Amino acid sequence: MSSRRSGGSRMSDDQIADLVSKLQRLIPELRGRRSNKASASKVLQETCNYIRNLHREVEDLSDRLSQLLASADTDTDQAAILTTLLI
Repeated sequence: MSSRRSGGSRMSDDQIADLVSKLQRLIPELRGRRSNKASASKVLQETCNYIRNLHREVEDLSDRLSQLLASADTDTDQAAILTTLLI
């Protein structure tokens, strides 16, 4: 491992391997693989891709919700409930 330090502490190779393993189990693209091991760089790359995709999905859902609320009848009980939940 390199001699770079972060905040005065250094993670062991085992700690890094454990974190990479945890990430691998969280990412759907990596979770379904037959082999249990993927390189740390592959896990980090897939994690970044997954987070980017989640951001896009959130933006898309937010846009769709905004459109739905803009076209909804605001005088209904359902619209009032939605507005309360979103505020």
